[in-house]
Amino acid sequence: MDHNVYSEVTPEIVQLAKLSEKADIIETELFTKYDVKRGLRDLNGKGVLAGLTRISDVRANKMVDGVQVPIHGDLFYRGYNVKDLVAGFTKDNRFGFEETTYLLLFDKLPAKKELEDFTNLLSYYRSLPTSFVRDIIMKAPSKDMMNTLARSVLTLYSYDDRADDTTLPNVLRQSLQLISLFPLLSIYGYQAYSHYHDGKSLYIHSSRPELSTAENILHILRPDSSYTPLEARILDIALVLHMEHGGGNNSTFTTHVVTSSLTDTYSVIAAAIGSLKGPRHGGANIKVVQMFEDMKKEISDWEDEEQVAAYLARLLHKDAFDHAGLIYGVGHAVYSKSDPRAVIFKSFVEKLSEEKGLQKEFALYSLVEKLAPEVITKERQIYKGVSINVDFYSGFVYHMLGLPLELYTPIFAIARISGWCAHRMEELANNGKIIRPAYKAIGEDRSYTDVSDRKKSS
Repeated sequence: MDHNVYSEVTPEIVQLAKLSEKADIIETELFTKYDVKRGLRDLNGKGVLAGLTRISDVRANKMVDGVQVPIHGDLFYRGYNVKDLVAGFTKDNRFGFEETTYLLLFDKLPAKKELEDFTNLLSYYRSLPTSFVRDIIMKAPSKDMMNTLARSVLTLYSYDDRADDTTLPNVLRQSLQLISLFPLLSIYGYQAYSHYHDGKSLYIHSSRPELSTAENILHILRPDSSYTPLEARILDIALVLHMEHGGGNNSTFTTHVVTSSLTDTYSVIAAAIGSLKGPRHGGANIKVVQMFEDMKKEISDWEDEEQVAAYLARLLHKDAFDHAGLIYGVGHAVYSKSDPRAVIFKSFVEKLSEEKGLQKEFALYSLVEKLAPEVITKERQIYKGVSINVDFYSGFVYHMLGLPLELYTPIFAIARISGWCAHRMEELANNGKIIRPAYKAIGEDRSYTDVSDRKKSS
């Protein structure tokens, strides 16, 4: 069979797609008529309450005299402000990903011995089954690392003698193994693609047990395994800031939904990966970097506020970059005045830009951070404030670290799996019902027509 059959969109398919679209379109006014919250969000952008969680909290407003007022955002992991968590481990010159994972899973900050034992456990699990790299990752490498990651996760099911056991001890064991293996699965998948598709040298470095998760990512990825302490620290902070964001974000909600069916851990995590892959969720930081590369070509003076503001207006008018009408990295479904993750990140990003000699680029990012909300407010009617989000600076950090674009979203997954696993454990611990919201049928009843009496579609 001709390989093109798998990717060719024929005129017949285009015509059938038009027929399908015509059948599926639902008039916007019907959502209002039946009080359906599109995207499970009301007209003010507030999420529909779909569950309860102890794992994290996103705060972006407060009640003042009975009215909700926007405030600078805060993010809490198990009741601890993320600002305090980051300040704590950076003050002690420690890596934070491992202890924050412990916090999310077990609802407590680990004592020194507990943290040491937990870190050793993660290191113990950070090895793939024999020949897995050769037989699975190296075969049919995909151009999309998230698809490669999902395929690898689903394949690990076959190596687990207790894959379908959903008791909490077994699911915790599976969770810790996946948290440990995500860096290997992601980076080895990229190395295979880079070798077979781009003709680059193939490097498969083994992880080192004495290194943190952030250090191992850089060690495994780079040909010479070298990195500076600042590079590893900032990547670690990026992982901590991305690892959890409440139960309502798309991939975490997916985790709850699929877990509620009592399926296996590998299927749940693969579904979450599929959600995170979407450009509306996990792929935004790639767009930020690409947008800035275009901006740097289009603007002659990066310090000229009028030129920068004019380019941002062109973005909104669909006259620049990808013509989508968006300024990537600006705006968030929940935060309005500020995204705490971006605020925390910014000072560390500035230090890395100095180490890399990219102060001019950092200044441009800072200028866009200042001007973008002003331009958006002038050009569009918005129901709440707008500010930069964590993707705005994370893409710049990954660019400075020399990470390939193909790994930007997998790095997000390497962080977020800690949150996914915590939410899976929470869903199972509460033995909740299968999640099944209602959809109202609005089609009309029709009488069956014999095939000889049916009219051909126009």
